[in-house]
Amino acid sequence: MDFSFTEEQSMLRDTVASYLADNYDFDKRRAALKSAPHWRPDVWKAFAEELGILGAPFSEELGGLGGGYTENMVVMEELGKSLVVEPYLQTVVIGGGFLKHSGYAGASDVIGKIIAGDAILAFAYAEPQARYTWQDLKTTAKKDGSGYVINGHKAVVIGAPYATHLIVTARTGGGQRDAQGVSVFLVEKGAKGVTTRDYPTVDGFLASEVYFENVSVGADALIGAEGQSLALVEKVLDEAVAATCAEACGVLRKLHEGTLEYTKQRKQFGVPISSFQVLQHRMVDMFIQLEQSISMTYMATIKLNETDVERAKAVSAAKVQIGKACKFVGQNAIQLHGGMGMTDEMAIGHYFKRATMIEGAFGSTDHHLARYEGLSLGAAA
Repeated sequence: MDFSFTEEQSMLRDTVASYLADNYDFDKRRAALKSAPHWRPDVWKAFAEELGILGAPFSEELGGLGGGYTENMVVMEELGKSLVVEPYLQTVVIGGGFLKHSGYAGASDVIGKIIAGDAILAFAYAEPQARYTWQDLKTTAKKDGSGYVINGHKAVVIGAPYATHLIVTARTGGGQRDAQGVSVFLVEKGAKGVTTRDYPTVDGFLASEVYFENVSVGADALIGAEGQSLALVEKVLDEAVAATCAEACGVLRKLHEGTLEYTKQRKQFGVPISSFQVLQHRMVDMFIQLEQSISMTYMATIKLNETDVERAKAVSAAKVQIGKACKFVGQNAIQLHGGMGMTDEMAIGHYFKRATMIEGAFGSTDHHLARYEGLSLGAAA
């Protein structure tokens, strides 16, 4: 199977890498996170106007670069290398995914605003009782004339403090855990009845608890078919997992490279600790985990266009590998740096925190291992 990139994809990678090297080093990131608004709107505008990467996976008819899943993968890996907190995943990958796949009537307008940097989306799907069961919904959207009234609570909505719009899953029919009755809505964050409690996450991102109290939306807020959107949610979340795996590859690469460089400088008994054979073996194991993660991520990205079962199996397999690699590489990076690896002044600790968060994002390692097993046994049966 050919994993080589096109010339355009390589140029995209180089463009993003060059911009981040010049404008998003560790010290600048750290300073931005310590002062309001705790992210960099100027960088987001540069993504839109200077680099044009917010249009990477959208068709040229919509004003994008005509790319797709691979372009998302390329961008996300570079964002991972610099620990970028700006909401590319939430807005372009997840928000764009819902708009592209649902047949939403207003898709071209919203996507145009995304590409211009004017619309920022956050996906409000997780609920306290649901864990990784996406159809377990207490949030409801009840018919009210031609529109709907939404009530409920969404937990840990990453990127919501930055967002202009929320993509919300809500139950329009059926029981709390039924596959049928799941609907998706596009809601303005400033709509009457929407309240948020914002907070930072351990890896420097911002999230919100989002509460909906009698939030009225029109019929045009419905994305996809009423009550039939669970398959759409699963498809977009698989795309988000694949993109997150790509980000993890960037994080893992920096963890490995940073550790390798440190062991060449740190001395014990008058020699660099990189000369110790047992540590050389450890760093080789870290490198193997990185390379396996890259291969599995490439495979998952390629399989996103396959059938639902094949797509889900490839994505879950990649997430299992990524979860194991984030734990192994991250913990070994910290151990080889010693206690100073967890200090705020050293970048390696920040990469470790991001790797730890990625390990549980959109489903833990155990969840995706069980999912892969269930899908494989189902296919065999």
